[in-house]
Amino acid sequence: MPTYPAATCISVRTPLWGSKMIRKCSSAGIGYSVVELQDVRHVYAAAVPRAGQTLHQQAYDALKTLEAVIQEESTKGSIVHQAVFLSDARLTEECRQIMRDFYGDELPATTYVPQHPCEGKLLAIEALGVGRGFGEVQIHRHSHHLVITRHNGVSWIHLAHVQPNTDATSVYERSFNAFQRMQTLLSQVGVHFEQVIRTWLYLGDIVGLEGDTQRYKELNRARSDFYQQFRFARDLVLPGFRGEVYPASTGIGADGRDILMSCIAFATERSDIRAVPLENPRQVSAYQYSAKYGLKSPKFCRAMALSCGPFATILISGTASITGSETRHIGDPQAQTHETLDNIQALISEENLARHGMPGLGTSLEGLALARVYIKRPEDYPVVRQVCERRLGELPTIYAIADVCRPELLVEIEGIAFSARKA
Repeated sequence: MPTYPAATCISVRTPLWGSKMIRKCSSAGIGYSVVELQDVRHVYAAAVPRAGQTLHQQAYDALKTLEAVIQEESTKGSIVHQAVFLSDARLTEECRQIMRDFYGDELPATTYVPQHPCEGKLLAIEALGVGRGFGEVQIHRHSHHLVITRHNGVSWIHLAHVQPNTDATSVYERSFNAFQRMQTLLSQVGVHFEQVIRTWLYLGDIVGLEGDTQRYKELNRARSDFYQQFRFARDLVLPGFRGEVYPASTGIGADGRDILMSCIAFATERSDIRAVPLENPRQVSAYQYSAKYGLKSPKFCRAMALSCGPFATILISGTASITGSETRHIGDPQAQTHETLDNIQALISEENLARHGMPGLGTSLEGLALARVYIKRPEDYPVVRQVCERRLGELPTIYAIADVCRPELLVEIEGIAFSARKA
């Protein structure tokens, strides 16, 4: 086993997984999941430093722990995507240099997110490793922004830390420009923007005012205007699908005032892989919200499910305590956390997957391999974490302080889940 404190490991089986499993482990400062999928091993890890006072000390403590896990569970140099949560945006350049020194030529696509880790450390790290298995995995590291993994006839394109490069100051213009930059960076490696299946949009002062409206609403207006030229997943949706298709997404607050983005795109020529945008039976689709929530509605699906034969990968958008289109349990962080998890459970359930044309590919909260929990108020962290640990069990999870897109929302949760039809 890796050289860190003794880990607790569980192998999760659900009725829909048959003989397949997600193996989840945790120890002081780290949690990770190992998913065997299509002859390739995927490792999802969340690391919080256990020692050190300076950024350098804490970063190396977390990185060495991640390295031990990845070497044990995958192969050296297989981390392809990272999100580094920083207590202060001014630490970004110092942290970036630490990552360069540590990884050298094997630097993952890394986003430096200005959100304070709830544990009070200077940073926390979420990482994805892809490696050891029966299938061949190729990793192409194009830059600190962009890494592509290829295996089994599919390509995953990880694009990180995209910021606007314009002198414009409005949220609308800066957001639109950042989307354009994502499109340009993807096109440089032959990837079309309509192949994007998951985005993260970090906006400083997300519920603050922008003129006579809200900053998040202006971000949504920019997203709507930019997206109107694309037909997402056009070659991957189920035959006969007539609904609207948008990437899964998280739009969440961050420190400062600017916009920061990252995304995942997916490419394949295989005919047996399908992309299915999932909506939640407990919620109005975000893209159908009324004008009460903005001049143009948020263009994202509640989750994006990718199916390949008996397997499914489900990318879950940022989810909150909303049913219909209304916020529930105002002022109660415990109840909001439960409601949020109820929404995720309904979203990835067998009933909902079958309703979307994917019978047998539903799962439960046990099917989650990774989660992020965004908490508006630092004082709510203990009760939110208690609920999550009770309902999610052993699961690599990042807890970060971040404002949510409505003033009354206290918690938002996102994740990734896996399922397989019963053998």
